[in-house]
Amino acid sequence: MNKRVFDESFKQMAVELSYARGSVKEVAQELGIDPARLSKWRNRVQAPAQPAAELTAEQKEIKRLQKELKEAQLERDILKKAISIFSKGDGRYTDS
Repeated sequence: MNKRVFDESFKQMAVELSYARGSVKEVAQELGIDPARLSKWRNRVQAPAQPAAELTAEQKEIKRLQKELKEAQLERDILKKAISIFSKGDGRYTDS
């Protein structure tokens, strides 16, 4: 079995996505990696800061939308990365 190697940008995107979603298991399953590996990557980086003050309803909505946008952007970036990785393969993944 070949050992899979992940570059730092993929690891960072996976960690950010796991924080955005709040679920290591769900993100790991989507990315096809072991949840323990993703947890290990998360432990290496510092967790995002939590807000200290109470937010207004509008501020909460803005934060929710920003989180949703960031999650969508991370998913897009991960898919782009996956496409580039698979397109560099040995030709088994092409529609030729």
